[in-house]
Amino acid sequence: MKDYTREKRNRVMDTALTQFHATRDESSNTLAIEGYFAVFDSVYQIAPDMSESIAQGAFDNTLSGDVRALINHDTTLVLGRTKAGTLQLRTDSHGLWGHIDINPNDTDAMNLYNRVQRGDVDQCSFGFNIINEETDFREDGSVHWTIKEVELFEVSPCTFPAYEETNIAARAKERDELVKRRRESWKEKLINRVKGESNDGT
Repeated sequence: MKDYTREKRNRVMDTALTQFHATRDESSNTLAIEGYFAVFDSVYQIAPDMSESIAQGAFDNTLSGDVRALINHDTTLVLGRTKAGTLQLRTDSHGLWGHIDINPNDTDAMNLYNRVQRGDVDQCSFGFNIINEETDFREDGSVHWTIKEVELFEVSPCTFPAYEETNIAARAKERDELVKRRRESWKEKLINRVKGESNDGT
């Protein structure tokens, strides 16, 4: 297993295991959508031989930033924002929890609220940069990444949470490069061992 910090790459993570629900405060008649945007230590399958998970603590250094809540990652459909106080985010032992205040005068927000209330939309994903992660090459040939720290940009209730093709391709390229480096390192160690044995025999 190897720890490393790599260049930032803006990407989206499928968190289809999470669920949202719509709420109404009867005393103030305010509407909200809330739930977990990410679940710690849950395995998200990118492809048959690639998976990743979010470690507890991954969001600790990013929640003070300016994060938006969007609809399906559409930057023109803003539901809430931490800077405006209309999006609240916190973490607990389970994952990243969010509460979005719904603007009753926003048709798009109300449409989404009704879909969440009916159960038509109950999943999400989020946009972020990876700051630090851990890579695990497993005996079956698969690769698993444990994301240790992120820079969070946005969270989105989604109709179909899914890994984008660009993210899958980037992970595959990263896996291939890591496998190549491991093979080169193994060959170098083998050559040095053979040289050492040869020198011992002279």
